[in-house]
Amino acid sequence: MTTPLMSLTWTDHLTGRQGFLVVDRLVRGVSSGGLRMRAGCTLDEVTGLARGMTMKEALHYNPEGRYIPLGGAKGGIDCDPREPGAYDLLVRYLRAMRPYVESLWTTGEDLGLTQDLVDRAASEAGLVSSIQAVYPLLDDEAAARRRLADAFAVEVDGIGLDELVGGCGVAESVLTALDRAGVAYAGTRVAVQGLGTMGGASARFLTRAGLTVVAVADIKGTIANPAGLDVEALLAARDAYGTVDRSVLRPDDRELPGDAWLCAGAQVLVPAAVSYAIDTTNQELVTARWIVEAANMPVLPEAEELLSARGVTVLPDVVVNSGTNAWWWWTLFGDIDADADAAFAHTRRSMRALVEQMLARAERDGTTPRAAAHAIVADRLPVIAERFGWYR
Repeated sequence: MTTPLMSLTWTDHLTGRQGFLVVDRLVRGVSSGGLRMRAGCTLDEVTGLARGMTMKEALHYNPEGRYIPLGGAKGGIDCDPREPGAYDLLVRYLRAMRPYVESLWTTGEDLGLTQDLVDRAASEAGLVSSIQAVYPLLDDEAAARRRLADAFAVEVDGIGLDELVGGCGVAESVLTALDRAGVAYAGTRVAVQGLGTMGGASARFLTRAGLTVVAVADIKGTIANPAGLDVEALLAARDAYGTVDRSVLRPDDRELPGDAWLCAGAQVLVPAAVSYAIDTTNQELVTARWIVEAANMPVLPEAEELLSARGVTVLPDVVVNSGTNAWWWWTLFGDIDADADAAFAHTRRSMRALVEQMLARAERDGTTPRAAAHAIVADRLPVIAERFGWYR
């Protein structure tokens, strides 16, 4: 990948806090990528995430579908979303970025922010929508916007469809890896870091597929039970940031330190919280066979090299957590209707095909799944360029 097309640093005039916008590439003048808010967010972090979005868009390109791939972008704000002034800071950031949201950057929820919060702040900042830049590419804008709004109103067992599709994609990534290895779902143990939007949905789908979630970690530490946790009870007891109320724990559930999820006796680890969660030091704790990256950039590259050297397979974020982004566009462009069954079926089919292709390519080339994903992107970008006039 080359240097980003555009990189901006914004300083809030009231607090001195910084926000960032990186547009990696444009396709037909538009880019796609969420907006995160976390203390310590940096321009380098946002740059890496924007590059990852370019890859996600290319990976889900289907020449027979209505969904037109976009370029990659990402926004970030250096602030703890729990701080009292965080929402007002978000509004000021979006007001400053309004020209870009109106013309070339479609955005939505990411780490630290929910879609409801982004939508409310975007409206207060004077925007029509956080994705209005894509509207000129739609055949029927009114119908498309109505379809997406209807999809966001769908709930399954009390959780919004927009929260569930990403976890469905993560779970399908895990199941595809197990199937290729000939490992039964029953008896396979999973540990999840983060029980927010992505982690919570992933835990639910994996449990319902027959796997056993033996550990979950949040900001307070790790909750573990080698016999399996009651995932539904934990989901019902979490707050808006994915922190679980410990009063719902059963007598045999244990509270352990934060890093304990890494060595909880699981075959599969699902980091679904912050970036850079697994580094060169704590990777030594990992005993799992697979790490499935539900979060963005949770495993440092140097740590991944060490993990790979001792037989741990890392399924990369650009594939694993790409389902949410793709679902937005499948729905908006009309590849699927505002229906949960249709969304899950399309997500499972698309994610399984993509993960199968990645793992087969890695096996054929004798390389890692991440390198295979990059190779697939390298194959697809020229095709997108030829059809849509390249990234400009």
